[in-house]
Amino acid sequence: MARRKKVYEGKAKILYEGPEPGTLIQYFKDDGARPVAEAPAAVEGKGVLNNRLSEFFMSGLNAIGVPTHFIRRLNMREQLVRMVEIIPLEVVVRNFAAGDLSRRLGIPEGTPLPRPIVEYYFKDDKLGTPLVSEEHIIAFNWANQQDLDDMVALALRVNDFLSGVMMGVGIRLADFRLEVGRIWEGDFMRLIVADEISPDSCRLWDMRVTEGPDGTLPEPGPLADVYTELARRLGVMPSNVTHATKPSLIN
Repeated sequence: MARRKKVYEGKAKILYEGPEPGTLIQYFKDDGARPVAEAPAAVEGKGVLNNRLSEFFMSGLNAIGVPTHFIRRLNMREQLVRMVEIIPLEVVVRNFAAGDLSRRLGIPEGTPLPRPIVEYYFKDDKLGTPLVSEEHIIAFNWANQQDLDDMVALALRVNDFLSGVMMGVGIRLADFRLEVGRIWEGDFMRLIVADEISPDSCRLWDMRVTEGPDGTLPEPGPLADVYTELARRLGVMPSNVTHATKPSLIN
C-alpha cells in the first residue's frame, strides 16, 4: 500500500491518512509507549506483535458488541481504523493494587480491590499525565457527565472481556488503560474504544507460577518477555519474530 500523508506520530504508533474518508492507517512502531527505566527504547518485533494482539482484542470486543475503531489488519505492522475525536483522557481500570495506586494509598501491591476502580488521567506528557477527577473533566470541558457515564460503561465491559480472556490463558489482568474517541453518525454522537489494547497498555501477571521447594506457590509476577508470551498463549504469534523485553506498565 502506498504511503500516505502522516497525520500524527506518537511514541509507539504513527497514523496516516486512510484510503477512504473517515479512516486512518495505524502503524505500530517498535518503540515503547511509556518505557520503564530498565526497558530499551525500542524492541525489535514489538510493533508486529502489538498489531496482532490489538487486532485480537479489538476484534473480540467488536464481536460482543463493544464498539471500537478497529476495521481490519492490513499487514504485519498496519491496521485500518476509523477516524475518531480522541477525548484527552486515559481511562484506567484497576482490579488489583499496583504501581501508582499502591504508592498513593499505601496498599500493598497485589492486593485484590473490592471492585474494579476506574480512574482518569489527563493526557499531557509535559505534565506527566496527572490523575484528575470527574469535577476537573467536566469543569474544563474535556467531557460531559453523559460521556463519563458512557466511558465507565465501556471500560467495565472491556475489563470483563479482557479479564476473562487473560484468565483463560493463565494471566491475571491487574490493570489497564484505554483511550476513548467520539464518532458521529449523522447528528448522533457515540463513544468507542480507540488507540490500541496491547501489553503496552496492560499490567499482566503470570498465574502459571512454579511451586517453591517448600511446596508453597509464590504470588503471580510479571510475564517474562510479555509480548511474545502473550501472543503465544493467545495463538496469534506470527513467525520469525524474536525479542526479549519487559513490558511498559501503567503508573
